[in-house]
Amino acid sequence: MMLAAAMAATRPPCLAVEAKNVSERPRRQKPSSGHGFGAKRKDPVWQCVPNCGACCKLKKGPTFPSPEEIFEDPLDAELYKSLIGEDGWCINYDKASRKCSIHPDIPYFCRVDPQVFETLYGIDKKRFNKEACSCCIDTIKSVYGTNSQELENFNNAIYGMKLEDKS
Repeated sequence: MMLAAAMAATRPPCLAVEAKNVSERPRRQKPSSGHGFGAKRKDPVWQCVPNCGACCKLKKGPTFPSPEEIFEDPLDAELYKSLIGEDGWCINYDKASRKCSIHPDIPYFCRVDPQVFETLYGIDKKRFNKEACSCCIDTIKSVYGTNSQELENFNNAIYGMKLEDKS
């Protein structure tokens, strides 16, 4: 119970990767004249990006918390663990199509939405976009790498830039 309370006061487990010690000097913000042609949004807006699936890699490694550290209810931890295939990916993730085969019926903890982030991590709706985007970025980097097309596509999507077809 104490662990759950401590985690609720912090960030989602996917953001638990140790941060590198960087200067705490405030960044200078460029003045924004709106979103104009080719401009980035000031704040990211979370959205799922097709052909990613990084969140379906359920066994992410030692830098990410275990199901027991994430869930207060042991039944949720057991359900989560039951979804992990031998290769670490969710058993419902179709690698060929890069889609969830049970999407309409996914467990609540697979949904990236403000209510889930509030329930599991204590993150209020006002902070949802920023935290969800950070969580996905960390997960995509962990699964596909820092120079991956998946990461580029996600960053372009959350900042409102048009995705390019690089096939």
